[in-house]
Amino acid sequence: MNPDSAKIVEVGARDGLQNERVPLSVKQKVEFINLLSKTGLTSIEAGSFVSPKWVPQMASSSEVLATINRQDKTTYSALTPNIKGLEQAIAAKADEVAIFTGASETFVRKNINCTIEESIERFIPLISMAKEHNLKVRGYVSCVMGCPYEGAISFKQVIDTTQRLIDIGCYEVSLGDTIGVGTAHKVKELITETTQQIDVNKLAVHFHDTYGQALANIYASLELGIRTIDASVAGLGGCPYAKGASGNVATEDVIYMLHGLGLNTGVDLDKLIDAGRYICEELNRPNGSKVALARPLKN
Repeated sequence: MNPDSAKIVEVGARDGLQNERVPLSVKQKVEFINLLSKTGLTSIEAGSFVSPKWVPQMASSSEVLATINRQDKTTYSALTPNIKGLEQAIAAKADEVAIFTGASETFVRKNINCTIEESIERFIPLISMAKEHNLKVRGYVSCVMGCPYEGAISFKQVIDTTQRLIDIGCYEVSLGDTIGVGTAHKVKELITETTQQIDVNKLAVHFHDTYGQALANIYASLELGIRTIDASVAGLGGCPYAKGASGNVATEDVIYMLHGLGLNTGVDLDKLIDAGRYICEELNRPNGSKVALARPLKN
């Protein structure tokens, strides 16, 4: 990737909405994604093919993907935890799929009832099937900076898990600070060690802002060559492990910082702010973006 540019993976329509309590109609979700598509974003997580029993907000993902106005330069991806989910994503014409595991054995067992290695083994046939359909597969590793059950996680565990996902076919792995406990110094240590073994261009970062450290952690990552960043417009999505805490870092704030650093994103910040304001009105929730709050409303 060009060192003078940075890529945003917009996760608000999936990782963000699935943690919001107000249910949205297909029409509202489609309008939201269409607004995001007009901003210049090149990667949008548009849905998740998981059990509607566990994630009711994502129950309409097939209809949403079938209805959105797709932009040629934008990749619309979906989370697919298993073969059934992948089949649904293929039928819905997702451009890319994502799989997830964690760097904490306890976290993975509590979330998907297996070990880390078992979770990865389950993905092998899924990746094989995805490639048969010319779909790229992205990986997520949760709890890279800490776990709500185990506390600190070893860098070795993070690196080994990331390497395994790459070995089985993920083109990129997003390192997720699920509970937002990371700080810039620790982030630099982790990425420095990780990039001694794994190409920096195969890594992305996904920082939650639970303790207000997300932008600092992203800046630390940029200094070490990371150029792909997950973010959620308006900071959609709360943190399930810290009552009242913010979850995802707001895309508007990340874009403002990236542009201030002279990095090209191809994203129109004003249009992004408009998309964030729209969805916050529909959800009847405050806007989690400092930049959006600082910009005056247009008449």
